Amino acid sequence: MAVEDTVRALVVDYGGVLTTPLGPSFATWLAADGIEPVGYAEVLRDWLGRSAPPDSPVHLLERGELDVAEFNRLLADRLTTVDGREIVVEGLLDRAFGTVRPEPTMLDLVRAARAAGMRTALLSNSWGNSYPMDVLAPLCDVVVISGEVGMRKPEERIYRLTADRLGLPPEQCLFLDDAQPNVDGAVNAGMRALLHTDPAATVPAVADLVPALITYLREGAP
Repeated sequence: MAVEDTVRALVVDYGGVLTTPLGPSFATWLAADGIEPVGYAEVLRDWLGRSAPPDSPVHLLERGELDVAEFNRLLADRLTTVDGREIVVEGLLDRAFGTVRPEPTMLDLVRAARAAGMRTALLSNSWGNSYPMDVLAPLCDVVVISGEVGMRKPEERIYRLTADRLGLPPEQCLFLDDAQPNVDGAVNAGMRALLHTDPAATVPAVADLVPALITYLREGAP
């Protein structure tokens, strides 16, 4: 492998990669609030799909141009319940993410990368959520949150910003995300990228690209 092709940094998404999958948490929220799933799917398509306009509420929220309270109101206006009950606007997103938990295996992967001498970064599109920085700060050399930098995945510039902060060319960064458009954006920016589906598939895929990790994955990173 040529020097310029060596993977020297691991860049990871947060929700759905360093945490348990988001889908089950959202399904739990829809059921608990009695929200019609078809209507919710339509909102996702309109606001987050590949053809969503750049000023969609999700895009504005992720770039930090719309606050959570207003997003909750806009989202509630688009949703209906199966039994006609009123949707509680306050705390809507908090309930949506309510059962998301850290994913220990993926956190261990980041620890192994650091132990192996790689640079590490978190690159996350924020929905106004808080991050467990007591856990993430010791693991990541760089933290890039969309709402803090005014740009979002899959915009190429946010990947280049992350690489710049790592002090590396994009070609030496390996990016993990659970959304294909974000993986495609990383590739377009020059990074290597893998679509995360579950730890059992992702960890060996990363080890195949970065053999130096294998020892640390087997023995456990300090």
